Amino acid sequence: MTLIYGHRGARGEAPENTLPSFRRALDAGVKRVELDLHLSSDRQLMVIHDPTLRRTTGLGGKVAHHSAADLMRIDARRGGPDWPELCPIPSLEQLFTACPEFEHYQLEVKSGSAGQSRIVLDAVTKLVERFGLQDKVVLTSSSRTLLKTARDSGFSLPTGLVEEYGLIDWIKSCKRYGCDYLILNWKLCSAQRVASAKAQGLHVSVWTVNEPALMQRLVDMGVDSIITDFPHLAVDTLADSRG
Repeated sequence: MTLIYGHRGARGEAPENTLPSFRRALDAGVKRVELDLHLSSDRQLMVIHDPTLRRTTGLGGKVAHHSAADLMRIDARRGGPDWPELCPIPSLEQLFTACPEFEHYQLEVKSGSAGQSRIVLDAVTKLVERFGLQDKVVLTSSSRTLLKTARDSGFSLPTGLVEEYGLIDWIKSCKRYGCDYLILNWKLCSAQRVASAKAQGLHVSVWTVNEPALMQRLVDMGVDSIITDFPHLAVDTLADSRG
């Protein structure tokens, strides 16, 4: 059975990476979610996609230049679906506290130095242990630096390679860095590629999948999970495909 992950919560239905967006995914019955992490100036894990505030808040500056307390007061509704109430940037701790119903998280970390990667890995480890989520989290990234740091440091959680452009041998890279997941841009998918990855024991997760016909095509290819902006649509589509 193909699993469904809400992309940044339910990005097509509510402001991305905010608590209302994650609750929309839960409302659809989707209990798996993909989200993005950046560090605040005081080294707290914040749930936001971009390194800067401009696109989702309209403010200038970098996430890393603000404290967690300040970021959690900033409204992040800009550029998303209309929403009637304020949608502050949440911390990962806040998300874990507010939405305990989730069964699995893909936590995507953007690129950074080895030093910054170690800070992120340590922060994720401590928070996951505190909430008892060791079996419910995979840390993903397109950053080879982060994945190498995770491998070399004995990071205890599963990891996944995010691949958008198809310029390298994904399976070889996953094996090199000890990854359990391969997260692919859907445009890179073929039945043969999916089968090859799965034969190596990789969970193949595909993003961003928003059209019913595409959802069905990817299910037929054998992907393990799809990541979608529209969890309600995905639930209805896959329910129909399963009869």
